[in-house]
Amino acid sequence: MPQTSHTKAADAHEAAVKMHRSAADEHAKGDHKAGLEHAEKAVKLSKEAQERGTGAHAKSKSAAH
Repeated sequence: MPQTSHTKAADAHEAAVKMHRSAADEHAKGDHKAGLEHAEKAVKLSKEAQERGTGAHAKSKSAAH
């Protein structure tokens, strides 16, 4: 399947979810420093994923017109 702006946005969201899960796992193990670092990375990835998703949506709307 070719990489479209939508699939790239979905991939970015999946990476953010994995990082959020990693942060939760680290916190559950009691490693709060690593958990916090992973949580900060997860937030950054989430913001990037949101930007990609917004861009993909804008591209598809403009292509439809």
